[in-house]
Amino acid sequence: MSALLELEQVTAAYGPVQALFGIDLSLAEGEVLALMGRNGMGKTTTVRTIMRMLPLNGGALRFGGRDIARLPPHRAARLGLGLVPEGRRCFQPLTVAENLAVAARPGDWTEARILDLFPRLGERMGQTARTLSGGEQQMLAIARALLTNPRLLILDEATEGLAPVVRAEIWAAIRALKGQGISILVIDKSLKELRAVADRAEIVERGRTVWSDRMARLDDDTAHRYLGV
Repeated sequence: MSALLELEQVTAAYGPVQALFGIDLSLAEGEVLALMGRNGMGKTTTVRTIMRMLPLNGGALRFGGRDIARLPPHRAARLGLGLVPEGRRCFQPLTVAENLAVAARPGDWTEARILDLFPRLGERMGQTARTLSGGEQQMLAIARALLTNPRLLILDEATEGLAPVVRAEIWAAIRALKGQGISILVIDKSLKELRAVADRAEIVERGRTVWSDRMARLDDDTAHRYLGV
């Protein structure tokens, strides 16, 4: 499989405060990669850097073989980076239908296909996003990202704070997306669920990549050392 996303010794900072000290990451076409680590270790900062919301201080960032280190966020997104951000940031005053319409770009993912994946959204099309449950808002956030027809879907804590039954629905959707060959970068705290869906894992600690291998090779000792589980 060819590399779709590559980070080599990426460093980044929030003003004078350095946050990433050497991130190495590679994701192949059609692969599901888990980006793991304890809270505050640099996972979301890595995502913000990939999405060009945070400038690189050093290192290399390539997407689809193209250097994107100096692209603004909107141009990076147009290349096929689809983000489901932490915190379910839907357009609250807009209806479900309007949230989907503003994101839609030509491609295989259509509204009909979205509603096959998340039938519950079909029952809420006329409701504003602010009236949805947390789980429904997360489904809407994922649906909106898919309707941009991305080459890579990035899920940042997509099940955080949701009820167990809703988390199960979200994970079922992620497994369905994997089965369709979609490239996914996923951040989550549920090691059990990540083991079931991810092909490989990258673990970060204090802004550095400290472990990278196939998910099947992540043993309990390594998980305890770096993830505290």
